Amino acid sequence: MNIVKKDIDQNNAVVTIRVEKADYAEKVEKTLRDYRKKANMPGFRPGMVPMNLVKKMYGKAVQADEINKLVSENLYNYIHDNNINILGEPLPNETEQPEIDFDTQEDFDFVFDLAIAPEFEVSLNQKDKVNYYNIAVSDEMIDNQVKSYTGRYGKYVQEETVEEKDMVKGELFELDGTAVKEGGVHVEGAILTPGYMKDEETKNRFVGAKKGDVIVFNPKKAFENVTEVSSLLKISKDAAESFEADCQITVDGITRYHEAEVNQELFDKVYGEGVVKSEDEFRGKIKESIQESLKADSDYKFALDARDMLVKKLEKATFPDAFLKRWLLSANKDLTEAKLDEDYSKIIDDLKWHLVKDKLMKANNVKVEPDEVEAYAKKVARAQFAQYGMVGVEDDILANYAKDMLKKDETVKNIIDKVAEDKVLAAVKSAVKVTEKEVTVEEFNKMFETK
Repeated sequence: MNIVKKDIDQNNAVVTIRVEKADYAEKVEKTLRDYRKKANMPGFRPGMVPMNLVKKMYGKAVQADEINKLVSENLYNYIHDNNINILGEPLPNETEQPEIDFDTQEDFDFVFDLAIAPEFEVSLNQKDKVNYYNIAVSDEMIDNQVKSYTGRYGKYVQEETVEEKDMVKGELFELDGTAVKEGGVHVEGAILTPGYMKDEETKNRFVGAKKGDVIVFNPKKAFENVTEVSSLLKISKDAAESFEADCQITVDGITRYHEAEVNQELFDKVYGEGVVKSEDEFRGKIKESIQESLKADSDYKFALDARDMLVKKLEKATFPDAFLKRWLLSANKDLTEAKLDEDYSKIIDDLKWHLVKDKLMKANNVKVEPDEVEAYAKKVARAQFAQYGMVGVEDDILANYAKDMLKKDETVKNIIDKVAEDKVLAAVKSAVKVTEKEVTVEEFNKMFETK
């Protein structure tokens, strides 16, 4: 087998692989012998089919398959052994590739186009500048989080007098005039909330009512929404559309949601028993949590700005545009040329970032250890629990949750990539001039409005 590489320019090369019969004949013969052992044909005992018949039936297909595997294996070995930094995947040459006829040929030429990554160096020093934005935690943000906790850990209490947001429960009857309609709508345990009523007059009939009061009202007028009327009266939407009668309800239950008080009971529910012992400590803990959450946003912004700075270092680098577009279209069947042209500059920026990141990983000897993957998975788990107000989750629970996450290969790959990227950015942060600036969350969010 003979492999020849011809450089077209600094970004494009053509590789020709010459395959002769001696390169594949033995493998084809071995594969056909294996076929013969397994062949099951009428008139022959298993494994006793004549070899010439096996060759006649499978020979050319096996030959083509073995040659293709041989070409693919040797092409990638050649690329690896010669340290050729390619972009995308090799593509069959569209002009120099001769016709292939497995029925008549014994020797073959396979011609491939290669896209070569540009040569570049990345040097970082204090002349490279990136801002780091610390987002200030305001009292309003802390107050909002306190309110979120008091709302989440509140409780329902039975009351004696109806307020607008209460749930009113009672026995409901459809009326015919002022009397209960025989065979009319009857709902035991009907539930409604005055605050949802659109009609103010009806709402006022309920607000201030007490247990045992009988209230007459028109459901259609009160709610206007057919779905709400249907739900209250336990009838179909079609029936609710035509329902116009008044109803009466005897109030026998008034339920009100009371937010939790800011006291030791709330502190223990949020952070665990005895962890926080005063309101000041509680607010301090909340501030720490918010700061941690905002730090992730600050890190994200720094990553974007650092990436932009690094990508600009490759602004003079050239790329094999024609090859890359051909490869992207072949690899993505749903991608159109118009869409590719629209997105191509962003694709190139993403490619530049990938190349820079890869070079910085090698320069800084970045490696990702298994314990780092596990630690990051636990960090993700902790953040997911926090989204539902579950803070201070025990470590063994986080570890089990992370273990389940890491059962998925795609999740492991994504975490490894993220940890590696974080290490690269940490190296960048230590090498360049970083100016820290404190901003409000509103100022920070405005930075993304033009993105």
